[in-house]
Amino acid sequence: MGFFALAVFGLGAVSLLTDAEIIAVPGLGPVPGIIGMISAVVGFALMLLSALRRQQPSFFATISISLVAGLAHLTGVWVAVLSGSGSIVIATAVAGDLVRGGASAVLLLAAAIAAWGGIALRRTRAARPRWRWESEDDE
Repeated sequence: MGFFALAVFGLGAVSLLTDAEIIAVPGLGPVPGIIGMISAVVGFALMLLSALRRQQPSFFATISISLVAGLAHLTGVWVAVLSGSGSIVIATAVAGDLVRGGASAVLLLAAAIAAWGGIALRRTRAARPRWRWESEDDE
């Protein structure tokens, strides 16, 4: 959920700063963005799950996790635009605009931050906070 929240915040900030829509092709609607984000979240989750299965996951996995999330987003958007418009040229132009406009960089950064956090939680074996009286030794 952290990746999704960071990505939505980052994409909103890019849209606000550039005063432009992330996908600015008339007639496409919100479906390509939704499909792209679902693809990115699924790619991120699968890669992070794969990295966290190791006993001591490496922080270098953040690179591959963020790349897969970014490429999954681009692929999802490209396929959604292709199926919606029927034009390879429009689909490729939209994907190119995502890279040039900074949306892909935001997703890469959000995925890297969230993956680092997930790996850090696994490496430290973090658990929920416990009060002193919740100790099992008292029973």
